[in-house]
Amino acid sequence: TKKETETIVNTIFDNITDALSKGDKVELRGFGSFRIRHRNSRKGRNPKTGSSVDVPQKRVPFFKVGKRLRELVNG
Repeated sequence: TKKETETIVNTIFDNITDALSKGDKVELRGFGSFRIRHRNSRKGRNPKTGSSVDVPQKRVPFFKVGKRLRELVNG
């Protein structure tokens, strides 16, 4: 049913989120993998004023497409 499907999908997303928050890599064979990438601090610009701002380092989620999914999308 729709409710059961929603529960399953939410559980999968919760597990992926938990793993990434711990720094673990999550691989879904043939689909792709999720992992955390580290972005270094850098100088940025405030688009409104044009002034220089410091952008702190941060961790960001990253998804790498798997070979099978890439092949299916590209024909």
